Amino acid sequence: MKTGIVMALGRLTVLPQIGGAAAAAQVEVQQKAPFGDFLADGSGRALYMFTADHGTQSACYDACAGAWPPFTSAAKPSAGSGIAAAMLGTTARKDGAQQVTYDGKPLYYFAGDSGAGSTAGEDVDHFGGSWYLVSPKGAKIEKEDAEKSSSSKW
Repeated sequence: MKTGIVMALGRLTVLPQIGGAAAAAQVEVQQKAPFGDFLADGSGRALYMFTADHGTQSACYDACAGAWPPFTSAAKPSAGSGIAAAMLGTTARKDGAQQVTYDGKPLYYFAGDSGAGSTAGEDVDHFGGSWYLVSPKGAKIEKEDAEKSSSSKW
């Protein structure tokens, strides 16, 4: 497995697949309170969307891509259980890599996440936009909404 070491927000992190695309990236659903269901890669690492992106075009390069590495794939990405295959796609980055998209939104890792299930990048303002986990419906997951729904009792 390829790895890369990245410094983000003062934390040194080793991420899988930095600098190279997985043969065929897989997107799956993970669950964690208070966020509920969110997108993750095939290893369970959280995937994020960036509000500064324009449609399917990434606005995250250079230092931004060091802190928020793009989720790339050398082949058509595959949909795990709970993922709508029709919502998966790719978009070309400036370097020619194919970044995985979901519902037209480019997907990213966060270098500050410690591994599978870590969601430290949720609702972070960084590099001119905000970063959010993505629901299986393609919507951003906001902390306030997640906390309200997890505290609601019948």
